[in-house]
Amino acid sequence: MQGLEVTVLLGLAILVGTALAPKLRIATPLLLVILGLLLGFVPQLREIQLPPETVLLLFLPVMLFWESLSTSLRAIRRSLRYIIPMSTLLVVASALAVAWVATLFGMPWTTGLLLGAAVAPPDATAVAALGRLLPQRMFMKLKAESLSNDGTALVVYAIALSLALGENVTGWTVTMTVLVSYLGGAAAGILTAALAYAGLRRTRSAIVINTTLALVPFVAFLLAEMIHASGVLAVVTAGLIIAWSLSRITTATSRRQAVAAWPFGVYLLNGALFVLIGLEVQFVVHDIEPRMIGRLLLITVAAWLTLLAVRYVFQAINVLFTRPRRSRRRAGSGDASTASGAAPAPAAPPRPGHRARIVSTFAGFRGAVSLAIALSVPATVAGSGELSGRDAVVFVTGGVILLSLLVQGPLLPLILRWAALAPDDAAEEEAELAQRTITGAAAAAIDELATANDISPEVRDRARRETYEQLEYANARAYARQSRLDDARIAELESMLTDPSAPGTAAVEVGEAPGADPMPPSGAEEAAAPPIAEGTVTAASARPAPTLQMLATSDGIDLTQRSPLVRHDELTRLRLALIGRKRDVLHRLRRDGTIDDLVALRIQGKLDLDELRLRGIDPDS
Repeated sequence: MQGLEVTVLLGLAILVGTALAPKLRIATPLLLVILGLLLGFVPQLREIQLPPETVLLLFLPVMLFWESLSTSLRAIRRSLRYIIPMSTLLVVASALAVAWVATLFGMPWTTGLLLGAAVAPPDATAVAALGRLLPQRMFMKLKAESLSNDGTALVVYAIALSLALGENVTGWTVTMTVLVSYLGGAAAGILTAALAYAGLRRTRSAIVINTTLALVPFVAFLLAEMIHASGVLAVVTAGLIIAWSLSRITTATSRRQAVAAWPFGVYLLNGALFVLIGLEVQFVVHDIEPRMIGRLLLITVAAWLTLLAVRYVFQAINVLFTRPRRSRRRAGSGDASTASGAAPAPAAPPRPGHRARIVSTFAGFRGAVSLAIALSVPATVAGSGELSGRDAVVFVTGGVILLSLLVQGPLLPLILRWAALAPDDAAEEEAELAQRTITGAAAAAIDELATANDISPEVRDRARRETYEQLEYANARAYARQSRLDDARIAELESMLTDPSAPGTAAVEVGEAPGADPMPPSGAEEAAAPPIAEGTVTAASARPAPTLQMLATSDGIDLTQRSPLVRHDELTRLRLALIGRKRDVLHRLRRDGTIDDLVALRIQGKLDLDELRLRGIDPDS
């Protein structure tokens, strides 16, 4: 098929899947994979091939860069003792275990190791698409692990490929491969981020900023490939650095453009990838002799079960090495939420138990990276019997991906309900804390900012009233949420007294306070309008006419007062200055680790909207 026809077909499949998924109550990625499988029954569509370089060079950099930008750096720092072993040692252990299981079914060891390298890493995009139901802390840990484990899998694949092709592999070559891959990838990412930072500091054009950001993942990947390092690690490293400095090198306009464009583009790429996975699996199935499919299906199921078992056991072992850090944090002086008077949040998560490990095990989905690695296997790799090594690896990898998406995906919500994990309200608590803190800081700085911007007392007092109303609203929301949590906990304890068989912990859904008014955007609405003078022609009574008419006039205007245009200009300047002060306090809270990076980004987005309402949208600012 021609490229345009394929593009239209993929677009229609994504459209149908997106429209039907809510009605069928199924996750959109799962439905897209099923649509790909159904389309694969058409012989002409089955011939659509997915080149591995397309995934590695086009799909993967964009998707990994966006996931890096939307990942919590604080969560990564606090969970390094979990993330590093899970993204390195677990990948190696999973690859070796799958290779050993494959040899039990007659697959050569080197081919089995290629298969293990392909299916070992959970996929970041699949986790991001299907793991949203997880508690926030667990979701961020799994996402961070998925972002960094692809580099390990590609290193294992390079070593396995050298063995399969009969090349000389020694301890020195393995060590150098690992060092060049990790250190070179990190260096390429740091260099790309530094160049982008230096260039973006000198421009305020939204188009220039977002074009530069769009090039960052491809440049990082290219630099890493030039020195034979990990392009995946380079993209992730550049993305994390850019995410940390994003507020200093972008503008409100560029951030709003990026927030609108990036998720939509990544969604289209991700959807196309899931459809292509289904098509690729159909192609492989029809390309293999039917008498060989039975054995390959056994290998597929055995490899999938092995991955689940190894992941669960490794997590149980890894807990032993994460205990000391938790105990030290628990003994520390606490975080800023306690000092600020907010309800104290636990300094560290509780030690994950049996149920939490099962949830994390089933949340490790396989996806694009696994398929790209499998498709990269040369056809000259030896297999068993009449089956080439590449065909076996691609078939089993595709089967593991399908089992991961179509079995683990639907089971995850059921397992979450069974696990009854404690609700994770840390993000909401920190968002309330941040909102109250920045609003209080703005209220305290009104006199200073009014003097600096030559604001009249009348306008200053009006801004003060608005700011205090926002502060009262933020305090009321925090109190209402805590009251709902307390009431729910009391009801839960009462139900446990009457029904001893009830689970000990139930998830509490936190919503808006009943009857609560929506929060007025900062600086977005004026105070209540004065009553219209007698004899005024209103909009309701005015008849439509083709020419411009005055809808409201009054003879009672006091010409000795300051001009409404002047007052409006002063109020706008003061509101913008207050938004700037809020941003400064918000960035300090983020740097100190008081609030999470994603919480800061969420509140910054609201401040950006307030600024754009006041300034207007200017693409060049």
